[in-house]
Amino acid sequence: MFKLINLYIWINSNKMNYSVISGDIVSSTGLHTQDRKFVEENLNILLQSLKEEFNVYGRIIKGDYLECVVPNAPEGLQVALAIKSFVKAIPIKMKAYTSEDNRIKQFKTHGIRLAIGYGELSRYKPEEGVIDGEAIYLSGREISGETTYNKERIVIKNTLFFASKNENLNKNFQPLLALLDVLLSKATSRQCEVLYFKLMNNQEDEIAKRLGIGQSAVNQHSTSVGWNAIDEAVNYFKMVISK
Repeated sequence: MFKLINLYIWINSNKMNYSVISGDIVSSTGLHTQDRKFVEENLNILLQSLKEEFNVYGRIIKGDYLECVVPNAPEGLQVALAIKSFVKAIPIKMKAYTSEDNRIKQFKTHGIRLAIGYGELSRYKPEEGVIDGEAIYLSGREISGETTYNKERIVIKNTLFFASKNENLNKNFQPLLALLDVLLSKATSRQCEVLYFKLMNNQEDEIAKRLGIGQSAVNQHSTSVGWNAIDEAVNYFKMVISK
């Protein structure tokens, strides 16, 4: 009997946890039709890059909602920030909108609202498009209460969230994500481009070649966006989740 109990404890303690990211494009209904299509096309490119770099399985739902499974859970924050910086860097032209259009301003400032759900998945079959279990419930529930869909007056306080069954983890990461949120909301499109490539594990000389700018400019944008602090936050998340 004791052997059975010990086996039960061992099995449950060795269940695999995932980071599942749910994302909702900010003010997507305020974008012109061609711009919404352009954003969706770019999201498909992003998902392919995330698959190659982090073995992420991702899918787009209704053009403006994103679900990503990060099998290596400690990389959850790194992937989430890569998604956010990528979306903020999508070149939507402001000239096509009126100066009073609050929705396009919110999109340019925040890009996408993201929730990281940390926990188990009872069923995960990427080849069949199946994602089911605690982690995706947590991320989906967190993001569903924050939508701006069809709201006349938009007030956005936070766009980065973390949810798990462990309240200590939730309380631990909440202020960290709030600070990262502020940093990224103030970042320019070019800074977000540089940040995205750094989060995708590219060196500064590689980024300079990709963007057609000098390495000193890459370093300057990196410093301006707060890369050292962001890198520390990503490593802290990895350390805590890896325990």
